[in-house]
Amino acid sequence: MKKPIYITDLDHTFLRTDQSVSDFSVKVWNEKAKHTILSVATARSFQKSHDFLEKLHLDAPMILLDGTMIVSPEKKLIDIKLVNKELGDAIIDEGSKYGIYPFVIALKEIKTLDEAFLFPTTLNTYQHGVLENYRNDPRMIECKNIRAMDMNLKLVYFGEYNTLLPMTRNFEQVFGKELEYKLSPEKYSNGWFLTILHPEGDKAHALQKVANYMGRDTADITVFGDSVNDIGMFKLAGTSVAVSNALDEVKAVADIVLPHSNDEDGVARYLSKI
Repeated sequence: MKKPIYITDLDHTFLRTDQSVSDFSVKVWNEKAKHTILSVATARSFQKSHDFLEKLHLDAPMILLDGTMIVSPEKKLIDIKLVNKELGDAIIDEGSKYGIYPFVIALKEIKTLDEAFLFPTTLNTYQHGVLENYRNDPRMIECKNIRAMDMNLKLVYFGEYNTLLPMTRNFEQVFGKELEYKLSPEKYSNGWFLTILHPEGDKAHALQKVANYMGRDTADITVFGDSVNDIGMFKLAGTSVAVSNALDEVKAVADIVLPHSNDEDGVARYLSKI
């Protein structure tokens, strides 16, 4: 009999709001890992995800950076979707018309998967707030004149909804299907963020890749999430589960809405009862 597969988002889904993993969640995860396949699908990088999950048994491909990378726990690259420099620079130039410059998450070296996190010198209030979570991060590079790198994983804008919504519509008009655009509320602050990706660099495409890699069907997979970047994955998986603190549009497409939030270990409580 094939093992069931469970894949969870991290922020505001499996992680608590203080970005910790409770002892209860660790215990449940490691017990379930003996009989099931457990992994993550997150906007986080490999290193950040690895830091959060260091106490957890993990032996399945990890969907990282919104789906732009699929990596084994041993850091073997399985799949990657990049935005090239020319297109990345065009995005930056178009966005500058709105007075905002993005964070650029890119690869410096594909063999080692070494990442760079470029951020502009000119920052708005929301960007300042986000950077507080990245103090002492060795990936950080401040740029007076921010430009894309050769291998860009995603470009992320932070700001007010009234600014980012027309920006998103303009990007869609200018670049069309060359890119994927995800506009979401930023739950760690009162702002919003717009993530720009390769058109196949989202969690849904990555979930299909993981299923193919493991020789399984997406119908065999249960996924957990809370935000806009989880919706495509929810529609593709066999079972989709939203934590109680998920956005309404996520709950609307979920098969199951949990009575517990991320701060109440909703994912672990669900797994413990299976």
